[in-house]
Amino acid sequence: MDIKAKLHALTDAGYAAFQRRLIPNIPPEMIIGVRTPELRKLAKELIKSGEADGFIASLPHDSFEENQLHAFIINACRDFGECVVNIERFLPYVDNWAICDALLPRVFAKHRGELISHIEKWLRSEHEYTLRFGIGMLMKHCLGEDYRPNYPEMVAEIRSDAYYVNMMRAWYFAEALTLRYDEILPCIEEGRLDRWTHNMAIRKSCESFRVPPEHKAYLRGLRR
Repeated sequence: MDIKAKLHALTDAGYAAFQRRLIPNIPPEMIIGVRTPELRKLAKELIKSGEADGFIASLPHDSFEENQLHAFIINACRDFGECVVNIERFLPYVDNWAICDALLPRVFAKHRGELISHIEKWLRSEHEYTLRFGIGMLMKHCLGEDYRPNYPEMVAEIRSDAYYVNMMRAWYFAEALTLRYDEILPCIEEGRLDRWTHNMAIRKSCESFRVPPEHKAYLRGLRR
């Protein structure tokens, strides 16, 4: 299959313009303008035809859509070890929040015990989107029954000037306050986060329909 030709045949100029506004930190010419349902469909076709492995082995890609297609193929991987190898190979090429957040491997939910050591490694990375990915995986997989008290500390201790890292840190604490209010509140009360992330976490918590009004009122009083 000529993947580049297939993607260009699916171009939606209006959608391309919309995507370019959402992801301003990559060259606009990298965005072809293919809608997500079409990319998911194409990912399934590549997997079914046996062409997916060859495609994800070919890095770097030339377009945003190829990177998104790559992420969707990884998400469908059923073998945990293979999935991690593919993630590690791909992360250095991830250069925007949309591709980073599109990486949601389904197999991770069945291997949370094994996943945490990889998350800890990603949290030590100096690469902006590897670090964002690690925080996102900790938020998605380790705020439920696999939660440990040191996990929020791992996120609180991160110091970065990268906007998309700190936004994910704020998102993590907003979600943690929703699910584990009493356990996470001391992180906010004691000012363990930098000022921007602290205030953004409170803002995102107060925007959530899942946070009760009394919690929102108290959190607003903790703004710095």
